[in-house]
Amino acid sequence: MTGLIFAAMDTTSNALSRTLHILAQHPEVQEKLRQEIREAREQYGKIPHDELVALPYLDAICRETLRLSKKDAVLPLSTPIKGRDGKDIHEIAVPKNTQILISILNCNRDTSLWGSDALEWKPERWLSPLPEAFGEARIPGVYSHLGFKFSQLEMKIVLSVLVDHYRFSPSKEEIVWNMGPIAIPTVKGQSGKPALPIKIELAA
Repeated sequence: MTGLIFAAMDTTSNALSRTLHILAQHPEVQEKLRQEIREAREQYGKIPHDELVALPYLDAICRETLRLSKKDAVLPLSTPIKGRDGKDIHEIAVPKNTQILISILNCNRDTSLWGSDALEWKPERWLSPLPEAFGEARIPGVYSHLGFKFSQLEMKIVLSVLVDHYRFSPSKEEIVWNMGPIAIPTVKGQSGKPALPIKIELAA
């Protein structure tokens, strides 16, 4: 319980901050999401768990926002690189106990996997088949992990309530996302403390 309650707290809250920040910049997406949530509320009243997690546009928005071993191993490269001798290198030997830093950021923005629009925030990409290269990439995923599912459920519950009742739009402040163990929003030129000024009004 401690892991579920506390370990997911900062990551989920910052993912929600990122989502609300992006939705504020995309009012047409926000309105489409609000319509999907309201239609579900009209049908079910209080939206049941299974129906909430299955809302396609809410799921696409969460996925799109989250997108932007100790032994000797040989890692194959998806595309060869040139060595100092000019020869192509197709794999790299990694000795036991080597520290490896995996750039999930670059993996999620690789145009060879996601296509030429990899740097664009497009929830619709999750509503149609992903590029063939993505399925063949054999990159690690988190979509079946318990912690991820729990965090995503929290995001969907909060977003379904907030977007239904409120409309979000950007403030005049420029937001800078500081990348660390957990990405946090800050106001440019200020103290660097977590902050996300955003305009909130009742949704019609």
